[in-house]
Amino acid sequence: MEVEDAAELWTKYDQAFPVQEDGQRKRKLVDFLALEGNLKAHFKTRYYSLENSGAGIVPTPLDPNEGRKTLRSLLRVDFVDAQRNIDDENATRSNKLSEAFAAYYQRNLEQAEAAEEAVAVIEENNQNLTAHYYQHFQPLMGIIADLGLPSHNDRAMKIVSTLSSEVALRGSAELFYVDATSSHELPEAYNGLGFKNLVFMAIQIDNFYKQWLATDENRPLCQMIFIEEPEVHLHAQVQQTFIKQMWKVLTQGAGDAEPRPQLTVTTHSSHVLDAVDFSKIRYFRRVELDDEATGNTYPGSIVKSLKDFQPDAINVGDLEVSVDEALAFLKKFLRLTHCDLFFADAAILVEGAVEKLLLPKMIDLAAGGLNTKYITILEVGGAYSMRFAKLLEFLGIPYLVITDIDSVDPNNNRKGCKATDAGAVTSNASIKYFFDGSALVSDLTAKADADHIQADNMRFVSYQKKIEIEYGGAVHGFHGRTLEEVFVYENHGLFSSGALSIGKDIPADATEFHQVVWERIKSSTFKKTEFAMDVLAHEPDDDDASWVVPEYVAVGLRWLEGRVGDQPVAGEQNA
Repeated sequence: MEVEDAAELWTKYDQAFPVQEDGQRKRKLVDFLALEGNLKAHFKTRYYSLENSGAGIVPTPLDPNEGRKTLRSLLRVDFVDAQRNIDDENATRSNKLSEAFAAYYQRNLEQAEAAEEAVAVIEENNQNLTAHYYQHFQPLMGIIADLGLPSHNDRAMKIVSTLSSEVALRGSAELFYVDATSSHELPEAYNGLGFKNLVFMAIQIDNFYKQWLATDENRPLCQMIFIEEPEVHLHAQVQQTFIKQMWKVLTQGAGDAEPRPQLTVTTHSSHVLDAVDFSKIRYFRRVELDDEATGNTYPGSIVKSLKDFQPDAINVGDLEVSVDEALAFLKKFLRLTHCDLFFADAAILVEGAVEKLLLPKMIDLAAGGLNTKYITILEVGGAYSMRFAKLLEFLGIPYLVITDIDSVDPNNNRKGCKATDAGAVTSNASIKYFFDGSALVSDLTAKADADHIQADNMRFVSYQKKIEIEYGGAVHGFHGRTLEEVFVYENHGLFSSGALSIGKDIPADATEFHQVVWERIKSSTFKKTEFAMDVLAHEPDDDDASWVVPEYVAVGLRWLEGRVGDQPVAGEQNA
């Protein structure tokens, strides 16, 4: 679409919404074009042929009739709309399944064998109906004859049945559902919307495809069938098999040499995506686009093809992951977890089940603004979060990594130690990856909050740091190596009072308290999931405060809250 006469457009716009004394107009240009007839009056479809010359792509204008003819010879486009209204009492009959079957039958009538059989059946019924009409209308014909009609010079009247196969099905046939065991019949309205929706789409898709194949002259070289939001009314299992089933509809009975259409499905369902090859996903993201000529920004979209995505190879410590291995991991993870990552405003990557269980409540307490956003939480462990970095940045999705510092003995990386021990290092591969190989806990805990903001403000990495807490009447330093350990330190009052428990008595001495908590939580008998469930079940009374979110988690959540509150910038989304 191109503006036909820019000067005339601006003249009409000025007349409709002139500039006021304050330099503003009552309506924007887009509002003017939205008025009935304005877009069609000022914009026309133009056709060009493109030639790739040495200087680049050279467009050559085509006559509109020639352009339309050329385009139609190349491409046929059909739509299965989301607004199918197949169960709406006020919907037109064209939206009923009965009508869909009628259209399908009408297409079949174009085949000679089917047409001949249909005509024979209908003709036999026409003869029976004509005899039936004669018997019942004869008394009426006698009355009319007594009126002198028709006269001797007129032709006689006769009621004849003239049903055609198309009209018979379209106007006189209804779809019924039959119970296989009792043979009980139910009308079309007495079945679930999901079943109707699936049948309706199958009929339409097959009908569009066969119409294209049946085009005898000048058949377009390619057919595209757009299916809008097929997941409507379909339960999860059907959504997962939808693509496979619809392709089966197109291919069954068709020869190997027959051309195939291209299916384009728009969806908000992670279950539909589960069944699609990674490379066939096209991701649309809303952004603000800059107009260099005017300096204004406009809402727009960028499209990312997952076919173009390539993760980085990972080489940190003893961990080596090739590009192909990294890509295979992402494909498997997204499919196995039914991930809704592609529909999120932001993502939070956590270590394990405890973080995932507590995170919704933590968001309520520390960053309630995130509850108005679409956040996906991925449980990825400590050694895998960096594998998602390239994908999230490719898609333009800001993300928070909440991980454990996992302090270990520098001489034995299999032996855990307190994070406050001299020379302690982290065994967490993700932390070493995101911080360029930094391993010393003392160096990591000394980093400023700004150091945790990475990838052009797309990523924030949170881990435990040393905290100062008043304990036993004095201020002491504690440094946990896991979420559970830090949670006990920062909520020590609840554990000392018995409101919450780790299965051990809480000592009054700070040093002993640190030792008891560290040993208990790293022990094999400590049940982390049960610990999280007890925390969630805790209901504070008048004398008992609620628990607080560990500071390292709260800092990350507040960053993400501010980050997703920003308006998207095109440069950021293309990062």
